[in-house]
Amino acid sequence: MHGDRAKLTTLGKRLKQLEPLIALLAEYDECEKAIAFAGQTHEPELKAMADEEAAQAKVREEQLLKEMRAFLVPVDPMDQRNVILEVRAGTGGEEAALFASELLRMYLRYAEQKKWKTDLISKADAEAGGIKEAVVRIEGPAFGEWKFESGVHRVQRIPSTEKMGRVHTSAATVAVLPEAEDVDVTIRPQDLRIDTYRSGGAGGQNVNKVESAIRITHIPTNTVVACQTERSQLRNRELAMQLLRSRIYEAEQERLSKERGEMRAGQIGSGDRSEKIRTYNFPQDRVTDHRLGENFSNLPGIMEGNIGPIITALREKDAQDRLEAQK
Repeated sequence: MHGDRAKLTTLGKRLKQLEPLIALLAEYDECEKAIAFAGQTHEPELKAMADEEAAQAKVREEQLLKEMRAFLVPVDPMDQRNVILEVRAGTGGEEAALFASELLRMYLRYAEQKKWKTDLISKADAEAGGIKEAVVRIEGPAFGEWKFESGVHRVQRIPSTEKMGRVHTSAATVAVLPEAEDVDVTIRPQDLRIDTYRSGGAGGQNVNKVESAIRITHIPTNTVVACQTERSQLRNRELAMQLLRSRIYEAEQERLSKERGEMRAGQIGSGDRSEKIRTYNFPQDRVTDHRLGENFSNLPGIMEGNIGPIITALREKDAQDRLEAQK
């Protein structure tokens, strides 16, 4: 019975995925009928109207074919998963830390637009403002949209402390991991070392008097994760375990990919986090995605979370590349 329920759930999900395709096929059929009707109509009063509708139908057919081809690209089951997002300041000192915090805010704003829930797992603030690093969990079918964000993001602008008006270049790194599920990774309790400590800053109200912060070490891989953002030790432990599973799973996928000599599936470019993927040029109000070879304007809007057009362009390029690879 359990197997039948699992099959039914899988079929239900697949049917849901195919609903848009069925609608496109129905519309394509209507276009074919309009074109056929125009060819069969000879009555002068109807002919002009039928020919006009047929011309519109032919244009629409081209669009429909393009949209239907997208369904020929295999669906990546990972695309519907939650995401573990990691943002770290790179080269550039104070400016890099400020840029990292702006990137984090950009992603959180985008998640808010999508109505996806976010949990801050850990954050290390920089002394002069900004962040050294932050790890966030995004709950929603986010990986398919965010998987192309992994890499080096570069910023070019004049810092507020710059007296000569020179443009400085700084960088931040972004890593996007699909959240691993229990069935993906087997973690034995005896392989874990769990430490608790008090979370908070140097003193005052920010210090948590209870040891609610959690640090978990996976001894076989020496993977260490920590979470101190929640007041509940149980919740911090839950978030830390989700992060630990995802990091171990990602490391295993990377190892398997290297063994097979393959590029990570679904990544544009090498997927290497050291690869420069995008430049944010503030003086010229321009964002350049180097994989697309395309520029996007309205940089302030983009930093407010309006990154949908860039994500859409990346997904379309990936679908086109995978479609070409099947030929």
